[in-house]
Amino acid sequence: MIFPSLLALGLATANAALAQKAGTHEQVGDTLVSAMMMFLGNEGKIYILDKVEGNPTQINGHSAYAAVWDIATRTAIPMDVQTNPFCAAGMHLPNGSFATFGGNGAISPGGNLGSVLNPGGSSASYDATYQDYDGTAAIRIITPCEGDPTSSPGCTWYDSPNGLKMQKHRWYPGCEPLADGSVVLIGGFTNGGYINRNTPNDDPETSHGAAEPTYEFFPSKGNAQVLNFMTKTSGLNAYAHTYLMPSGKMLVQANYSTILWDYTNNIETALPDMPNQIVRVYPASGATAMLPLTPANNYTPTVLFCGGIYMSDQDWGNYSFPFANTFDIPASADCQRLTPEPTDGQPVAYEQDDDLPVGRTMGQFIALPDGKLLVVNGGANGTAGYATNTGVTLSYSQMPYGMSLAAAPVGQPALYDPTAPKGSRWSTAGFDTSTIPRLYHSSAILLPDASVFIAGSNPNVDYNASTYFPTTYKAEIFYPSYFAASTRPVPTGIPSTLSYGGNAFDVTVPASSYSGSAN
Repeated sequence: MIFPSLLALGLATANAALAQKAGTHEQVGDTLVSAMMMFLGNEGKIYILDKVEGNPTQINGHSAYAAVWDIATRTAIPMDVQTNPFCAAGMHLPNGSFATFGGNGAISPGGNLGSVLNPGGSSASYDATYQDYDGTAAIRIITPCEGDPTSSPGCTWYDSPNGLKMQKHRWYPGCEPLADGSVVLIGGFTNGGYINRNTPNDDPETSHGAAEPTYEFFPSKGNAQVLNFMTKTSGLNAYAHTYLMPSGKMLVQANYSTILWDYTNNIETALPDMPNQIVRVYPASGATAMLPLTPANNYTPTVLFCGGIYMSDQDWGNYSFPFANTFDIPASADCQRLTPEPTDGQPVAYEQDDDLPVGRTMGQFIALPDGKLLVVNGGANGTAGYATNTGVTLSYSQMPYGMSLAAAPVGQPALYDPTAPKGSRWSTAGFDTSTIPRLYHSSAILLPDASVFIAGSNPNVDYNASTYFPTTYKAEIFYPSYFAASTRPVPTGIPSTLSYGGNAFDVTVPASSYSGSAN
């Protein structure tokens, strides 16, 4: 099911939002858990997942690791999940459900291993204090509904330690929906770490069992298969960037490498490397987005990569920690465009785009309904992740920002206009600057009224309210420039549900319901 407000994203009238000043942030309460991951479930609810940690809010006798936010009342209530969703992948399913895949092993307070160890002793299957189970192979599914999200049948998370599982254990896997409604899951760590390699990197395929170089499908289409690209990009291939193309092939980007992947036959076609060896995947965590598909570009996909960071291969370190003080290294401001399947006969090539107004790691693009892209969150220095030391700063007591491997939060959003001439695509005019740091495990999402909900940040191994960059529950809404309009569009004719195929329909937006050009 697709809800009508999702079809009209950015078009619905919202009286409360109209009262806000365009270009400003508004603090809107607490999320109860830190928003590591979130998605819009229906007209009125945002579902939020955190990693397992000692959040003060309790549910069923343990700390809460999930919540649901009510957009109208601006309040959250906790939800129960059983398996640890720490850095899982997430994806919408064709029926309107949302699924998350993988995560981390069971942990106890302080981020230590849970009380019941898995065979081998390097991870845990359960912890008696936090009451969490191993989530590395877990599949969690929720179908948004109007009932009580804590108890109504069908409205709670389906998450069972003995239920749906992937074939492989995956932490930080790539995830992409396919044309047939299935999802492909790519790579990941098997247990955890900073980057996905040992030093020396003498086994780039599996890192002696710590790296997962395979892909599989949900629902399953057979045994997991090795993707050679994961070996080529060993170390820096967590949360690989993936985009399905019109040909049915998939753009995959990680480390400095780029391919078009025929996932049906597991055939890789090499594309040019990322210029300047700037890393965009985790933990460099650049912002990426597909530009709007329009008649003007013949609906040809172009992907934008912005930010991330350049570090030497040595500085990236290994599973344990970076070998450099990442928080002292400036994030990249570089932006590149790539059209993987050009229709004009030109060779595939990265195209230098306008730089970000300021370098940014952990930025996130939000596609706005006016065809522009908003980037929010992140820091001007460093990378995602957390650690008690680096290869340079050997003691936690000397770490300048607690466990954070990033610094200099970037609180001012920036707006990108893909149709503007080069040299004038970025703007921050009229935008205020949030005072809330949004670093590792921060997130943002577009709301039905076309404002932007921003939450999260927790570069810490466990709940910590007193460190330099504390666990953050405060949520904000940012109001883009179009909130300066005296009237807002009011669509009519939106069907209550959508399915694949079926009859065409018209959505009408009366000219009297908006100001300015219809285009």
